Amino acid sequence: QVQLVESGGGLVQAGGSLRLSCATSGRTFSMYAVGWFRQAPGKEREFVAAISRSGGNTYYTDSVKGRFTISRDSAKITVYLQMDTLKPEDTAVYYCARGDTLGLLIRTPPSADYWGQGTRVTVSS
Repeated sequence: QVQLVESGGGLVQAGGSLRLSCATSGRTFSMYAVGWFRQAPGKEREFVAAISRSGGNTYYTDSVKGRFTISRDSAKITVYLQMDTLKPEDTAVYYCARGDTLGLLIRTPPSADYWGQGTRVTVSS
């Protein structure tokens, strides 16, 4: 059974930073693209960022470009989301998901075979 486990969420003031991690308990991420999504209270889940199998391609939603960076470690076991210059509107539960390709993760709705349980990020003003 493949599991994705997110960590790194918490409470931070506006302008601060957090780094989220997504680790897999199954095979490494090397054969898959990985994406981050978020769901704010009362809102639908939305795409945040994704990284290709190789790590050579990344894609971001417009609202986080220049502030968030997605990356994966060389062992392809963990995917990170570095979040800088956080804003109150970034408050949400953040989920990672695994997909066959980056293109499948950025489509609406996304096509992912496994999702994590989520980690909560709260940005205070």
